[in-house]
Amino acid sequence: MRSDSVKQGMARAPHRSLFKALGFIEEEFKRPLIGIAVSKSEIVPGHLHLDTVARAAADGVRLAGGVPVSFPVIGVCDGIAMGHEGMRYSLPTRELIADSIECMAMAHGFDAVIYIPNCDKIVPGMLMAAARLNLPGIVVSGGPMLAGRRDGKPLTLTSMFEAVGAVAAGKMGEGELLDLEDLSCPGCGSCAGMFTANSMNCVTEALGMALPGNGTIPAVMAERLRLAKHSGLAIMEILRKDIRPRSVLTGAAFRNALALDMALGCSTNTALHLPAIAREAGFTLDLDLLNQVSAVTPNLCRLAPAGHDAIEDLHAAGGIPAVLLELGKKNLVDLGAPTVYGVLGDALKGRAYAGQRIAANRDTAIIRPLENPYSATGGLAALRGNLAPAGCVVKRSAVAPGMLASRGPARIFNGEEDAFDAIMAGRIKAGDVIVIRYEGPKGGPGMKEMLAPTGALAGMGLDDKVALITDGRFSGATKGAAIGHISPEAAEGGLIALLEEGDLISIDIEGRSINAELDDRVIARRREQWKPLPPKVSSGYLARYARQVSSAAAGAVFNDNSSSTAGSIGP
Repeated sequence: MRSDSVKQGMARAPHRSLFKALGFIEEEFKRPLIGIAVSKSEIVPGHLHLDTVARAAADGVRLAGGVPVSFPVIGVCDGIAMGHEGMRYSLPTRELIADSIECMAMAHGFDAVIYIPNCDKIVPGMLMAAARLNLPGIVVSGGPMLAGRRDGKPLTLTSMFEAVGAVAAGKMGEGELLDLEDLSCPGCGSCAGMFTANSMNCVTEALGMALPGNGTIPAVMAERLRLAKHSGLAIMEILRKDIRPRSVLTGAAFRNALALDMALGCSTNTALHLPAIAREAGFTLDLDLLNQVSAVTPNLCRLAPAGHDAIEDLHAAGGIPAVLLELGKKNLVDLGAPTVYGVLGDALKGRAYAGQRIAANRDTAIIRPLENPYSATGGLAALRGNLAPAGCVVKRSAVAPGMLASRGPARIFNGEEDAFDAIMAGRIKAGDVIVIRYEGPKGGPGMKEMLAPTGALAGMGLDDKVALITDGRFSGATKGAAIGHISPEAAEGGLIALLEEGDLISIDIEGRSINAELDDRVIARRREQWKPLPPKVSSGYLARYARQVSSAAAGAVFNDNSSSTAGSIGP
């Protein structure tokens, strides 16, 4: 056992004395030491209950003869960080999470690790750590929040951000806003739509790193605790069989993840996180693969914000196994891909763990059959053009049909706050193309999410009339023609930095193109005159992050990341 290096032999008597200070007994020194990385905190609603999930996972470990030891992991609540300085810190924590777990696991000799995240950057950060460490591991998340309810209609965090815009437009009173505030987020769990946290937790099932149900079992259900116990049992079997994350996180796994992403209409942030995880697993995930998979994978679900259904509805309809069942009808996923419990097809047959149900689509209004999709192509699209030669991303399934192709004058803002103020003041008109720049990984720094401006646009009834492009990114709760990850970003001299007020922007989402209608001579002249803005942050972690981070097209990983790549997962 790897843990013998910290607990066996005469030379380790000092170490054992420290373990005994923790309450260890002699019998425990003979058993595997299982680390439990848990991001419990009292500031993130999705993480409030993770100590309970961790205890259930630990119970499973003990039932199977292991010794569980938990340790804390940080996590930012994107909703609370949204719209102010705090959002600059969200994405950068992904690297801190991966690094800190590596440090804890290597320093303490764990034989295997259970990863217990729930929200946004915490899920991919833990998956990056799992791939980097390559110790036997499994993920079990805290599960989604139940949707709020008002007048029989579901509410999510999106409802709140859109309500702010509705009040500004005079469509809603402040009393109704307070009512929604009390009802929209009813308890613990990751926010109830197909936002980034739930997108990544669902994708983790397709990657094969979690048991079926990980992405959809609501946080408050006892079924979530049973899943955690099964995960604790499973890690001991994974350890016994020496199943390593890099043997699971194969090219087939990432293609399966993208296919599920397209079927569900996940957050655009998955296009940021999957390349980062793939890099840790030894691959380069080409952004063009997103379009290749999208071209053959139909969009089967319209969960909030694209529709009104919540994650709890997806779970009741059969969850991720039911979606995979539909995709498997035309071999759009590789059901023979390895997982921590066998192969992906075992999740459809009810063989992943004791008591798991056989996959079935129990509600075709929530999960449309393959022959009757919302669209023949997937929920995300990568665009290219002179504005984004390295690529950019849009949640196609959340765009109104009339905005799939648009052309309009650029309204230029060198930061999210100025754009939000302009929207709230009524200075944005139908047909405008809002440009928010210097919010990329380097320029932000930290690549802030833009839920405040997109929510305000939706609340004011402009989300189907105004496009928004940015070198920053969007919350999974965003809807509308919101195009993010413009690469190269403004801080690196991308064309987005050279745009001027009134320049015409052409967007063709179906044609996968985005261009500024500028003559090459005009572009060259502006480039000669261009000077980057001074750094917004000059000290601390964000300054170090800005110096090290790569472009969004590469997953915003650190340029000095030492992970080697064995090949490309591309077209």
